[in-house]
Amino acid sequence: MKKLLFILMLGSVLFSVACSSEETGEIAILLPESIPSFVQETDLHQVDWERKAVDFGDRGMKGNENKSGVIGADMPVLNGQKWMWHLWGVDDVELTVVGFHKETKTVHQVLYNGPGGEPYWTRQAIGENNGADAHMPSSITLPERGEWAFLLYTNGELFDILIYDIHE
Repeated sequence: MKKLLFILMLGSVLFSVACSSEETGEIAILLPESIPSFVQETDLHQVDWERKAVDFGDRGMKGNENKSGVIGADMPVLNGQKWMWHLWGVDDVELTVVGFHKETKTVHQVLYNGPGGEPYWTRQAIGENNGADAHMPSSITLPERGEWAFLLYTNGELFDILIYDIHE
């Protein structure tokens, strides 16, 4: 009798959890094992896909004005490209970039040490450039086209999120 009661209780708990997961409509996002420990799945749920990066400045910058922007984001990146990341309001920080693909709900390490080089998550952002307080050059490769969110962390804290629609 105790076993039957236990099984019924366990079944009702599992049923409740399954129903509540379906109601929220959220899908679990798997983080790569190598991702820095300060990156949390909850950060990815903060992405506002409607807040697209915009063009600003006179150097082909695209991003969130007075917060973060990239030169090179309008160039094809599926086979590799150079991007220059710019940050406002911070200096002397380590910049971590996490790529998140909207359609597949997958997280990617997108920065590389040059064409065919080793991937990395984090690098030191250096001094002022193009009106920004800090900048970081990088090589970037994306595995597929579509909408991408780039979560930018400075010294382990979520700093900004850039949304780009990548066509090639």
